[in-house]
Amino acid sequence: MNPPVTSGGDESDLQLREQLSNLQALLALSMRMTDSEDEERILRLAGTAVPSLARCRLVGAHLADDGWYMAEDGSAETQVRADVEVQLAVVSTAGGAIAVGHAEWGWAFPLRSVGRHLGFLAVSADAEPTAPEQFLLRVLAQQTGVALANARLHSQQRRQANELTDINLRLERSTAIHDSLTQVAFAGEGQQGIAEAVHKLTGFAVAIEDRYGNLRAWAGPERPDPYPKQSHDQREGMVRDAIAAVGPIRHGGRLVVAAQPREDVVGILALVDPDDEAGDDARVAIEHAATVLAIELGRLSSIADTELRLRRDLVVELLAGTDETSAIARAEALGYDLQRPYRVVVVETGPDAPDPYELVHAVRRAARDCGVATLLATSGQSVVLLADTDRPWELFRVTVGRELRDGRCRVGVGVGGHCDRVADFPRSHREAVQALRLQTVVGGDRAIVFDDLGVYQLLADIDDLDSVDRFVHRWLGVLLDYDANKVTSDLITTLGQYLECGGNYDATAHALSVHRSTLKYRLQRIREISGHDLGSPDVRFNLQLAVRAWRTQQAVRGAPT
Repeated sequence: MNPPVTSGGDESDLQLREQLSNLQALLALSMRMTDSEDEERILRLAGTAVPSLARCRLVGAHLADDGWYMAEDGSAETQVRADVEVQLAVVSTAGGAIAVGHAEWGWAFPLRSVGRHLGFLAVSADAEPTAPEQFLLRVLAQQTGVALANARLHSQQRRQANELTDINLRLERSTAIHDSLTQVAFAGEGQQGIAEAVHKLTGFAVAIEDRYGNLRAWAGPERPDPYPKQSHDQREGMVRDAIAAVGPIRHGGRLVVAAQPREDVVGILALVDPDDEAGDDARVAIEHAATVLAIELGRLSSIADTELRLRRDLVVELLAGTDETSAIARAEALGYDLQRPYRVVVVETGPDAPDPYELVHAVRRAARDCGVATLLATSGQSVVLLADTDRPWELFRVTVGRELRDGRCRVGVGVGGHCDRVADFPRSHREAVQALRLQTVVGGDRAIVFDDLGVYQLLADIDDLDSVDRFVHRWLGVLLDYDANKVTSDLITTLGQYLECGGNYDATAHALSVHRSTLKYRLQRIREISGHDLGSPDVRFNLQLAVRAWRTQQAVRGAPT
């Protein structure tokens, strides 16, 4: 039996039905791709559909920002894709013909959505597909582009929503941190309250230090004891870096931020974090805490300035002489009892003197560490301290020096006599100044207490200097004149050291760093020039007293000895 003859019209109807069927399948595929938010799945669906829509092979989907997707592996295919990629760089965004290996036909269909080009769907075939097949491939590429754009839009929206959520969470945490620290400030809990709040918020140990590295507050476990202090240069470098930084800086296993309410006031807040575990919340916490600490330091500084001015004014008036009743009342208002014994202590530095402000704070810290009252004022380049108790004054002097540039600055301390009444303060101040002037006379860098000066105390207290001048001239006049006329002569120094050593030749030669024979020669010249018998006890006593009186005069008058 012969097969039925199909007319041309029937074949056209068959092709139309087939195309409609393909369009229905393509529509279903498009819906699946549009519902998906996974770009890789969208491209995989499109690539799977290519051979079912046309007699073609998929080369791959090439995205403008991500490169190839859905491409066969293998060295030959890799080379083909490389060649195609070069061509895609110059193909119009509307698509066009491409050469694909040994294939007879190749085409790049654009993947795009409204106003946006995403890439190409590259296919090849042994023969050029029919127009309906090419139409289906073009529709497939277009729907793939729309689905990709839709997936990217959803992804962007999710990302933005997540970012907004993160921002809101960070804002809530920041607000909670700010509220917690603000409550501490309003409650007046001070630096300790700030440290404890930051520790509670972050879980890290927290230290608050002053500019010089002294601990002011600690919250958390494992507080170091004793608390470590950096060298002066290291500390100043860290403080400068912290002040200059926009936010916290890492330094020596700690997260550090500076609080500086004014030029001369600096506080350091440190989060102990040796393993670098502190996150954004911890940074936000210490930044907020630094602001609250700056407010607290500004408040304390303002109070301290007012009290310091009142104390300074009181000290200045006490040293100058003032009404006892009003002075006692003003001192009581500042927390001081002037109806107990005091001493006036004067602290000064040498030619390498620091800034007066630095000296004041060094004296205040040393006074605190040594248990000395802190009623003090500046007097020129010196600091005057009213001490209500006796202390090892040499230890106090050493402590002041240690607080100044790591002890590289020479410090002098003069201590006046006891003040039993308000009227005694000017006298004690004068004695403290005299003790400082006599420091080089009585020996070296050490604290000098006026009451311990012995004969020097008596000599410094003599008001009639003319009588002292006559006594000195009577016993030392010719020797002083001789030294003045001879550049290399120093007979007064030799005589003074000889007498201080009790006439011992070896001790005197050692103290003067001269040979014994040189000493004998000098002593012989002293006998010849002065006519004094150095063997006479009375003569030696008067000569020693005269040398001490001359040195005391020179020191009191500020002349070199």
